[in-house]
Amino acid sequence: MGLTGIQIFKLLPKTNCKECEYPTCLAFAMNLASGKAELDSCPYVSDEAREQLAEASAPPIRPVAIGAGVRAIKTGGETVMFRHEKTFYNPTALAAMVNSDIDSKALNKKLKEWNALQYERVGLNLRPELVALKDVDGDSSAFASAAKKVAEESEFGLILMSDNVDAMKAGIEAAAFKKPLLYAATNENVEDMGNLAKEKGLPLAVRADTVEDLIALSDRLTGMGLKDLVLDSGTREPKQAFEDQVVIRRAPLRAGNRSLGFPTITFPCEMASNLDIETVIASLFIAKYAGIVVLSDFRGECLFPLLLERLNIFTDPQRPMTVTQGIYEIGEPSKDSPVLVTTNFSLTYFIVSGEIEGSRVPSWLLIMDTEGLSVMTAWAAGKFAGDAVGMFVKKCGIADKVAHKKIIIPGYAAAISGEMEEELPDWEVIIGPRDASLIPKFLKDMGN
Repeated sequence: MGLTGIQIFKLLPKTNCKECEYPTCLAFAMNLASGKAELDSCPYVSDEAREQLAEASAPPIRPVAIGAGVRAIKTGGETVMFRHEKTFYNPTALAAMVNSDIDSKALNKKLKEWNALQYERVGLNLRPELVALKDVDGDSSAFASAAKKVAEESEFGLILMSDNVDAMKAGIEAAAFKKPLLYAATNENVEDMGNLAKEKGLPLAVRADTVEDLIALSDRLTGMGLKDLVLDSGTREPKQAFEDQVVIRRAPLRAGNRSLGFPTITFPCEMASNLDIETVIASLFIAKYAGIVVLSDFRGECLFPLLLERLNIFTDPQRPMTVTQGIYEIGEPSKDSPVLVTTNFSLTYFIVSGEIEGSRVPSWLLIMDTEGLSVMTAWAAGKFAGDAVGMFVKKCGIADKVAHKKIIIPGYAAAISGEMEEELPDWEVIIGPRDASLIPKFLKDMGN
Protein backbone atom coordinates (compact mmCIF):
# COMPACT_ATOMS: atom_id res chain seq x y z
CA MET A 1 0.00 0.00 0.00
CA GLY A 2 1.57 3.29 -1.05
CA LEU A 3 -0.07 5.56 1.57
CA THR A 4 -0.74 5.19 5.29
CA GLY A 5 -4.19 5.64 6.79
CA ILE A 6 -3.30 9.15 8.01
CA GLN A 7 -2.00 10.16 4.58
CA ILE A 8 -5.23 8.92 2.99
CA PHE A 9 -7.29 10.71 5.65
CA LYS A 10 -5.71 14.04 4.68
CA LEU A 11 -7.07 13.61 1.14
CA LEU A 12 -10.63 12.78 2.21
CA PRO A 13 -13.44 15.37 2.58
CA LYS A 14 -13.62 14.85 6.40
CA THR A 15 -17.40 15.14 6.48
CA ASN A 16 -17.93 12.04 8.67
CA CYS A 17 -21.14 11.49 6.70
CA LYS A 18 -21.16 7.74 7.37
CA GLU A 19 -22.41 7.04 3.83
CA CYS A 20 -19.36 4.79 3.33
CA GLU A 21 -20.73 2.71 6.27
CA TYR A 22 -17.83 3.70 8.52
CA PRO A 23 -18.41 6.02 11.51
CA THR A 24 -15.74 8.56 10.57
CA CYS A 25 -13.53 9.52 7.64
CA LEU A 26 -10.53 8.43 9.71
CA ALA A 27 -11.98 4.95 10.19
CA PHE A 28 -12.67 4.76 6.46
CA ALA A 29 -9.09 5.88 5.71
CA MET A 30 -7.61 3.21 7.99
CA ASN A 31 -9.70 0.48 6.36
CA LEU A 32 -8.81 1.82 2.92
CA ALA A 33 -5.12 1.63 3.80
CA SER A 34 -5.47 -1.98 4.98
CA GLY A 35 -7.41 -3.06 1.88
CA LYS A 36 -10.69 -3.62 3.73
CA ALA A 37 -12.58 -0.75 2.06
CA GLU A 38 -12.96 0.53 -1.48
CA LEU A 39 -12.43 4.12 -2.54
CA ASP A 40 -15.73 4.16 -4.48
CA SER A 41 -17.55 3.88 -1.12
CA CYS A 42 -16.85 7.58 -0.49
CA PRO A 43 -19.34 9.66 -2.53
CA TYR A 44 -17.68 13.02 -1.80
CA VAL A 45 -13.99 12.44 -2.54
CA SER A 46 -12.72 14.96 -5.10
CA ASP A 47 -11.54 13.94 -8.55
CA GLU A 48 -8.04 15.14 -7.71
CA ALA A 49 -7.92 13.14 -4.50
CA ARG A 50 -9.46 10.12 -6.23
CA GLU A 51 -6.68 10.15 -8.78
CA GLN A 52 -4.05 10.29 -6.05
CA LEU A 53 -5.72 7.59 -3.99
CA ALA A 54 -6.75 5.16 -6.71
CA GLU A 55 -3.35 3.50 -7.07
CA ALA A 56 -2.48 3.69 -3.39
CA SER A 57 -5.77 2.25 -2.20
CA ALA A 58 -5.87 -0.70 -4.61
CA PRO A 59 -5.01 -4.09 -3.10
CA PRO A 60 -1.73 -5.54 -4.45
CA ILE A 61 -3.80 -8.34 -6.00
CA ARG A 62 -6.73 -6.88 -7.92
CA PRO A 63 -10.20 -8.12 -6.93
CA VAL A 64 -12.07 -9.46 -9.95
CA ALA A 65 -15.86 -9.90 -10.02
CA ILE A 66 -17.33 -12.89 -11.87
CA GLY A 67 -20.99 -13.68 -12.36
CA ALA A 68 -24.19 -11.82 -11.57
CA GLY A 69 -27.08 -12.18 -9.19
CA VAL A 70 -27.14 -14.15 -5.98
CA ARG A 71 -24.17 -16.33 -6.93
CA ALA A 72 -21.84 -13.56 -8.09
CA ILE A 73 -18.36 -13.95 -6.63
CA LYS A 74 -15.25 -11.88 -6.17
CA THR A 75 -11.79 -13.40 -6.38
CA GLY A 76 -8.43 -11.82 -5.60
CA GLY A 77 -8.17 -8.71 -3.46
CA GLU A 78 -5.66 -10.35 -1.13
CA THR A 79 -3.10 -8.35 0.83
CA VAL A 80 -0.98 -10.91 2.70
CA MET A 81 0.98 -14.10 2.02
CA PHE A 82 -0.08 -15.83 5.22
CA ARG A 83 -3.47 -15.90 6.87
CA HIS A 84 -2.13 -15.19 10.36
CA GLU A 85 -0.64 -11.89 9.16
CA LYS A 86 -4.13 -10.44 8.78
CA THR A 87 -6.73 -12.50 6.94
CA PHE A 88 -7.65 -13.78 3.49
CA TYR A 89 -10.67 -12.00 1.99
CA ASN A 90 -12.21 -13.71 -1.04
CA PRO A 91 -12.62 -17.48 -0.81
CA THR A 92 -11.37 -19.72 -3.59
CA ALA A 93 -14.23 -20.31 -6.03
CA LEU A 94 -15.00 -23.95 -6.87
CA ALA A 95 -15.94 -24.86 -10.45
CA ALA A 96 -16.83 -28.07 -12.26
CA MET A 97 -16.20 -28.62 -15.96
CA VAL A 98 -18.60 -29.71 -18.67
CA ASN A 99 -17.89 -30.15 -22.36
CA SER A 100 -19.84 -28.21 -24.96
CA ASP A 101 -20.98 -31.40 -26.71
CA ILE A 102 -22.85 -32.60 -23.64
CA ASP A 103 -26.40 -33.77 -24.24
CA SER A 104 -29.07 -31.35 -23.04
CA LYS A 105 -30.67 -33.92 -20.73
CA ALA A 106 -27.29 -34.87 -19.28
CA LEU A 107 -26.52 -31.20 -18.62
CA ASN A 108 -29.91 -30.75 -16.93
CA LYS A 109 -29.15 -33.73 -14.71
CA LYS A 110 -25.72 -32.41 -13.77
CA LEU A 111 -26.97 -28.93 -12.95
CA LYS A 112 -29.77 -30.33 -10.82
CA GLU A 113 -27.39 -32.62 -8.92
CA TRP A 114 -24.79 -29.90 -8.44
CA ASN A 115 -27.33 -27.36 -7.25
CA ALA A 116 -28.45 -29.80 -4.54
CA LEU A 117 -24.93 -29.88 -3.09
CA GLN A 118 -25.50 -27.33 -0.35
CA TYR A 119 -24.44 -27.70 3.26
CA GLU A 120 -25.37 -25.80 6.42
CA ARG A 121 -22.39 -25.13 8.63
CA VAL A 122 -22.25 -22.70 11.59
CA GLY A 123 -25.19 -20.84 10.12
CA LEU A 124 -23.66 -20.52 6.66
CA ASN A 125 -24.74 -22.06 3.40
CA LEU A 126 -21.72 -23.73 1.78
CA ARG A 127 -21.95 -24.47 -1.93
CA PRO A 128 -19.87 -24.39 -5.14
CA GLU A 129 -20.11 -21.37 -7.41
CA LEU A 130 -19.08 -21.96 -11.03
CA VAL A 131 -19.52 -24.12 -14.12
CA ALA A 132 -16.62 -24.16 -16.59
CA LEU A 133 -17.97 -24.81 -20.08
CA LYS A 134 -15.25 -26.13 -22.39
CA ASP A 135 -15.48 -25.85 -26.17
CA VAL A 136 -14.33 -29.24 -27.42
CA ASP A 137 -15.02 -29.12 -31.15
CA GLY A 138 -15.32 -25.48 -32.21
CA ASP A 139 -19.08 -25.82 -32.75
CA SER A 140 -20.28 -22.29 -31.95
CA SER A 141 -23.93 -23.31 -31.92
CA ALA A 142 -23.45 -26.13 -29.41
CA PHE A 143 -21.21 -23.94 -27.24
CA ALA A 144 -23.76 -21.11 -27.21
CA SER A 145 -26.63 -23.50 -26.49
CA ALA A 146 -24.89 -25.01 -23.47
CA ALA A 147 -23.83 -21.58 -22.23
CA LYS A 148 -27.41 -20.33 -22.51
CA LYS A 149 -28.75 -23.30 -20.54
CA VAL A 150 -26.24 -22.89 -17.70
CA ALA A 151 -26.77 -19.13 -17.56
CA GLU A 152 -30.57 -19.14 -17.70
CA GLU A 153 -31.48 -22.35 -15.90
CA SER A 154 -29.05 -22.34 -12.98
CA GLU A 155 -27.65 -19.93 -10.42
CA PHE A 156 -24.08 -21.00 -11.17
CA GLY A 157 -21.61 -18.48 -12.49
CA LEU A 158 -19.96 -19.34 -15.79
CA ILE A 159 -16.48 -19.75 -17.20
CA LEU A 160 -16.48 -19.84 -21.01
CA MET A 161 -13.48 -21.84 -22.23
CA SER A 162 -12.50 -21.61 -25.89
CA ASP A 163 -9.51 -20.63 -28.00
CA ASN A 164 -11.90 -20.06 -30.90
CA VAL A 165 -12.91 -16.41 -31.01
CA ASP A 166 -16.07 -17.11 -33.02
CA ALA A 167 -17.22 -19.73 -30.53
CA MET A 168 -16.43 -17.37 -27.68
CA LYS A 169 -18.50 -14.62 -29.29
CA ALA A 170 -21.43 -17.00 -29.60
CA GLY A 171 -21.09 -18.05 -25.97
CA ILE A 172 -20.95 -14.43 -24.83
CA GLU A 173 -24.02 -13.53 -26.86
CA ALA A 174 -25.92 -16.32 -25.12
CA ALA A 175 -24.71 -15.64 -21.59
CA ALA A 176 -23.28 -12.09 -21.34
CA PHE A 177 -25.88 -11.10 -18.72
CA LYS A 178 -24.23 -13.60 -16.35
CA LYS A 179 -20.89 -11.77 -16.64
CA PRO A 180 -18.87 -14.92 -17.39
CA LEU A 181 -15.09 -15.25 -17.14
CA LEU A 182 -13.56 -15.67 -20.60
CA TYR A 183 -10.84 -18.33 -20.81
CA ALA A 184 -8.32 -17.73 -22.22
CA ALA A 185 -6.08 -15.18 -23.92
CA THR A 186 -2.87 -16.79 -25.19
CA ASN A 187 0.09 -15.70 -27.32
CA GLU A 188 -1.85 -16.80 -30.40
CA ASN A 189 -5.11 -14.93 -29.78
CA VAL A 190 -4.26 -12.19 -27.27
CA GLU A 191 -5.36 -9.29 -29.47
CA ASP A 192 -8.70 -10.83 -30.42
CA MET A 193 -9.53 -12.06 -26.91
CA GLY A 194 -8.37 -8.83 -25.35
CA ASN A 195 -10.51 -6.72 -27.65
CA LEU A 196 -13.51 -9.01 -27.12
CA ALA A 197 -13.22 -8.83 -23.32
CA LYS A 198 -12.78 -5.05 -23.46
CA GLU A 199 -15.75 -4.58 -25.78
CA LYS A 200 -18.04 -6.71 -23.63
CA GLY A 201 -16.68 -5.51 -20.27
CA LEU A 202 -15.96 -9.06 -19.11
CA PRO A 203 -13.12 -10.51 -17.02
CA LEU A 204 -10.48 -12.39 -19.00
CA ALA A 205 -8.23 -15.30 -18.07
CA VAL A 206 -4.67 -15.31 -19.39
CA ARG A 207 -2.81 -18.56 -20.09
CA ALA A 208 0.92 -18.85 -20.78
CA ASP A 209 3.52 -21.61 -20.67
CA THR A 210 5.61 -20.02 -17.90
CA VAL A 211 5.30 -17.27 -15.32
CA GLU A 212 7.69 -15.13 -17.39
CA ASP A 213 5.45 -15.44 -20.45
CA LEU A 214 2.48 -14.68 -18.23
CA ILE A 215 4.04 -11.35 -17.24
CA ALA A 216 4.46 -10.39 -20.90
CA LEU A 217 0.85 -11.27 -21.74
CA SER A 218 -0.47 -9.50 -18.65
CA ASP A 219 1.43 -6.33 -19.53
CA ARG A 220 0.17 -6.49 -23.07
CA LEU A 221 -3.46 -6.78 -21.97
CA THR A 222 -3.25 -4.09 -19.30
CA GLY A 223 -1.67 -1.90 -21.96
CA MET A 224 -4.85 -2.41 -23.97
CA GLY A 225 -6.83 -1.04 -21.03
CA LEU A 226 -7.95 -4.34 -19.51
CA LYS A 227 -7.97 -4.49 -15.73
CA ASP A 228 -9.92 -7.61 -14.72
CA LEU A 229 -7.55 -10.49 -15.44
CA VAL A 230 -7.21 -14.01 -14.02
CA LEU A 231 -3.86 -15.76 -14.44
CA ASP A 232 -3.07 -19.35 -15.46
CA SER A 233 0.63 -20.22 -15.53
CA GLY A 234 -0.14 -23.07 -17.93
CA THR A 235 1.53 -25.99 -16.20
CA ARG A 236 -0.54 -29.05 -15.36
CA GLU A 237 2.12 -30.72 -13.22
CA PRO A 238 1.04 -30.33 -9.55
CA LYS A 239 4.46 -29.54 -8.07
CA GLN A 240 5.25 -26.88 -10.65
CA ALA A 241 1.72 -25.49 -10.46
CA PHE A 242 2.09 -25.13 -6.70
CA GLU A 243 5.41 -23.34 -7.09
CA ASP A 244 3.85 -21.02 -9.67
CA GLN A 245 1.03 -20.13 -7.27
CA VAL A 246 3.54 -19.09 -4.63
CA VAL A 247 5.62 -17.09 -7.13
CA ILE A 248 2.54 -15.30 -8.49
CA ARG A 249 1.28 -14.47 -4.99
CA ARG A 250 4.67 -13.31 -3.75
CA ALA A 251 5.47 -11.05 -6.72
CA PRO A 252 2.88 -8.29 -6.08
CA LEU A 253 2.94 -8.59 -2.29
CA ARG A 254 6.68 -8.69 -1.71
CA ALA A 255 8.21 -7.22 -4.87
CA GLY A 256 5.44 -4.85 -5.95
CA ASN A 257 5.16 -6.56 -9.35
CA ARG A 258 1.79 -5.37 -10.63
CA SER A 259 2.07 -7.53 -13.74
CA LEU A 260 1.21 -10.53 -11.57
CA GLY A 261 -1.17 -8.67 -9.26
CA PHE A 262 -4.23 -10.68 -10.26
CA PRO A 263 -6.05 -13.79 -8.95
CA THR A 264 -5.22 -17.19 -10.43
CA ILE A 265 -7.12 -20.13 -11.86
CA THR A 266 -5.97 -23.76 -11.52
CA PHE A 267 -7.15 -27.00 -13.12
CA PRO A 268 -6.84 -30.07 -10.88
CA CYS A 269 -9.18 -31.72 -13.39
CA GLU A 270 -6.25 -31.74 -15.85
CA MET A 271 -3.68 -32.90 -13.29
CA ALA A 272 -5.18 -36.23 -12.23
CA SER A 273 -7.04 -39.19 -13.66
CA ASN A 274 -9.79 -39.40 -11.03
CA LEU A 275 -11.81 -37.04 -8.87
CA ASP A 276 -10.35 -38.28 -5.59
CA ILE A 277 -6.83 -37.22 -6.55
CA GLU A 278 -8.20 -34.01 -8.05
CA THR A 279 -9.71 -33.26 -4.63
CA VAL A 280 -6.36 -33.72 -2.90
CA ILE A 281 -4.69 -31.37 -5.40
CA ALA A 282 -7.56 -28.88 -5.08
CA SER A 283 -7.10 -28.81 -1.31
CA LEU A 284 -3.50 -27.74 -1.89
CA PHE A 285 -4.52 -24.90 -4.18
CA ILE A 286 -7.25 -23.66 -1.85
CA ALA A 287 -4.57 -23.18 0.78
CA LYS A 288 -1.90 -21.87 -1.64
CA TYR A 289 -3.21 -19.62 -3.41
CA ALA A 290 -5.70 -20.23 -6.20
CA GLY A 291 -8.56 -17.82 -6.81
CA ILE A 292 -10.49 -20.46 -8.78
CA VAL A 293 -10.16 -24.26 -8.74
CA VAL A 294 -11.71 -26.28 -11.57
CA LEU A 295 -12.68 -29.93 -10.99
CA SER A 296 -14.03 -32.49 -13.43
CA ASP A 297 -17.19 -33.00 -11.35
CA PHE A 298 -18.87 -32.22 -8.05
CA ARG A 299 -19.55 -35.12 -5.71
CA GLY A 300 -20.60 -34.65 -2.12
CA GLU A 301 -17.84 -36.75 -0.57
CA CYS A 302 -15.22 -34.71 -2.42
CA LEU A 303 -16.86 -31.29 -2.34
CA PHE A 304 -17.80 -31.12 1.34
CA PRO A 305 -14.21 -31.41 2.66
CA LEU A 306 -13.09 -28.69 0.23
CA LEU A 307 -15.89 -26.38 1.35
CA LEU A 308 -14.94 -26.91 5.00
CA GLU A 309 -11.27 -26.32 4.28
CA ARG A 310 -12.16 -23.13 2.46
CA LEU A 311 -14.39 -21.97 5.31
CA ASN A 312 -11.60 -22.49 7.84
CA ILE A 313 -8.91 -20.80 5.77
CA PHE A 314 -11.00 -17.79 4.82
CA THR A 315 -12.36 -17.16 8.31
CA ASP A 316 -10.64 -14.13 9.82
CA PRO A 317 -8.23 -15.57 12.44
CA GLN A 318 -8.51 -12.34 14.43
CA ARG A 319 -12.30 -12.48 14.52
CA PRO A 320 -13.78 -15.82 15.60
CA MET A 321 -17.20 -16.58 14.19
CA THR A 322 -19.78 -15.65 16.78
CA VAL A 323 -23.50 -15.53 17.45
CA THR A 324 -25.26 -12.74 19.32
CA GLN A 325 -25.47 -12.91 23.09
CA GLY A 326 -28.97 -13.57 24.38
CA ILE A 327 -31.69 -16.11 25.06
CA TYR A 328 -32.43 -18.64 22.32
CA GLU A 329 -35.59 -20.72 22.20
CA ILE A 330 -35.02 -24.27 21.04
CA GLY A 331 -38.32 -25.85 20.13
CA GLU A 332 -41.18 -24.16 21.98
CA PRO A 333 -39.94 -23.95 25.56
CA SER A 334 -42.31 -23.29 28.44
CA LYS A 335 -41.77 -21.94 31.93
CA ASP A 336 -40.84 -25.46 33.06
CA SER A 337 -38.31 -26.15 30.27
CA PRO A 338 -34.63 -26.67 31.13
CA VAL A 339 -32.14 -23.80 30.88
CA LEU A 340 -28.64 -24.32 29.50
CA VAL A 341 -25.79 -21.83 29.12
CA THR A 342 -22.75 -21.83 26.82
CA THR A 343 -20.42 -19.48 24.92
CA ASN A 344 -21.05 -17.50 21.73
CA PHE A 345 -18.50 -19.32 19.55
CA SER A 346 -20.56 -20.17 16.45
CA LEU A 347 -19.54 -23.79 16.23
CA THR A 348 -20.33 -24.32 19.91
CA TYR A 349 -23.76 -22.74 19.48
CA PHE A 350 -24.73 -24.74 16.41
CA ILE A 351 -23.51 -28.03 17.84
CA VAL A 352 -25.24 -27.52 21.18
CA SER A 353 -28.47 -26.18 19.68
CA GLY A 354 -28.47 -29.04 17.18
CA GLU A 355 -28.16 -31.63 19.93
CA ILE A 356 -30.94 -29.95 21.92
CA GLU A 357 -33.20 -29.99 18.86
CA GLY A 358 -32.32 -33.65 18.35
CA SER A 359 -33.38 -34.45 21.90
CA ARG A 360 -36.89 -33.10 21.19
CA VAL A 361 -36.84 -31.51 24.65
CA PRO A 362 -37.84 -27.82 24.28
CA SER A 363 -35.22 -25.76 26.09
CA TRP A 364 -33.89 -22.29 26.78
CA LEU A 365 -30.31 -21.81 25.61
CA LEU A 366 -28.41 -18.86 27.07
CA ILE A 367 -25.57 -17.64 24.89
CA MET A 368 -22.95 -15.54 26.71
CA ASP A 369 -20.52 -13.27 24.87
CA THR A 370 -17.03 -14.70 25.37
CA GLU A 371 -15.53 -12.92 22.34
CA GLY A 372 -16.04 -15.99 20.18
CA LEU A 373 -14.09 -18.42 22.36
CA SER A 374 -15.12 -22.02 22.93
CA VAL A 375 -16.04 -23.23 26.42
CA MET A 376 -12.62 -24.58 27.39
CA THR A 377 -10.72 -21.64 25.90
CA ALA A 378 -13.09 -19.08 27.39
CA TRP A 379 -12.85 -20.71 30.82
CA ALA A 380 -9.05 -20.80 30.67
CA ALA A 381 -9.00 -17.14 29.58
CA GLY A 382 -11.27 -16.10 32.44
CA LYS A 383 -14.09 -15.07 30.10
CA PHE A 384 -16.42 -17.87 31.21
CA ALA A 385 -15.78 -17.50 34.94
CA GLY A 386 -18.46 -18.37 37.48
CA ASP A 387 -19.12 -14.84 38.69
CA ALA A 388 -19.34 -13.51 35.10
CA VAL A 389 -21.70 -16.29 34.01
CA GLY A 390 -23.80 -15.75 37.13
CA MET A 391 -24.05 -12.04 36.44
CA PHE A 392 -25.07 -12.77 32.85
CA VAL A 393 -27.83 -15.13 34.02
CA LYS A 394 -29.13 -12.41 36.35
CA LYS A 395 -29.21 -9.72 33.69
CA CYS A 396 -30.34 -11.69 30.61
CA GLY A 397 -33.96 -11.94 31.78
CA ILE A 398 -34.32 -15.72 31.86
CA ALA A 399 -35.72 -15.56 35.40
CA ASP A 400 -38.83 -13.90 33.99
CA LYS A 401 -39.38 -16.73 31.52
CA VAL A 402 -39.13 -19.81 33.77
CA ALA A 403 -40.86 -20.97 36.95
CA HIS A 404 -37.79 -22.81 38.26
CA LYS A 405 -34.24 -21.78 39.10
CA LYS A 406 -32.10 -24.50 37.65
CA ILE A 407 -29.34 -23.91 35.14
CA ILE A 408 -27.19 -26.44 33.29
CA ILE A 409 -23.54 -25.57 32.61
CA PRO A 410 -21.12 -27.39 30.26
CA GLY A 411 -19.28 -30.30 31.86
CA TYR A 412 -15.95 -28.85 30.75
CA ALA A 413 -16.69 -25.79 32.89
CA ALA A 414 -17.65 -27.72 36.02
CA ALA A 415 -15.07 -25.73 38.02
CA ILE A 416 -17.18 -22.57 37.77
CA SER A 417 -20.17 -24.08 39.59
CA GLY A 418 -19.06 -22.86 43.05
CA GLU A 419 -18.62 -19.25 41.95
CA MET A 420 -21.93 -19.37 40.10
CA GLU A 421 -23.72 -20.57 43.23
CA GLU A 422 -22.26 -17.65 45.17
CA GLU A 423 -23.45 -15.22 42.48
CA LEU A 424 -26.82 -17.03 42.14
CA PRO A 425 -27.66 -18.22 45.68
CA ASP A 426 -31.27 -19.01 44.74
CA TRP A 427 -30.30 -21.10 41.72
CA GLU A 428 -29.32 -24.76 41.45
CA VAL A 429 -26.30 -25.12 39.18
CA ILE A 430 -26.34 -28.47 37.39
CA ILE A 431 -23.22 -29.78 35.69
CA GLY A 432 -24.09 -31.06 32.24
CA PRO A 433 -22.22 -33.52 30.02
CA ARG A 434 -18.69 -32.79 28.80
CA ASP A 435 -19.56 -33.84 25.25
CA ALA A 436 -22.43 -32.20 23.36
CA SER A 437 -23.44 -35.53 21.85
CA LEU A 438 -24.58 -36.62 25.33
CA ILE A 439 -26.98 -33.69 25.74
CA PRO A 440 -30.06 -35.53 24.37
CA LYS A 441 -29.72 -38.38 26.86
CA PHE A 442 -28.95 -35.92 29.67
CA LEU A 443 -32.09 -33.86 29.00
CA LYS A 444 -34.31 -36.90 28.64
CA ASP A 445 -33.00 -38.37 31.90
CA MET A 446 -33.66 -35.05 33.67
CA GLY A 447 -37.28 -35.19 32.55
CA ASN A 448 -37.87 -38.67 33.94
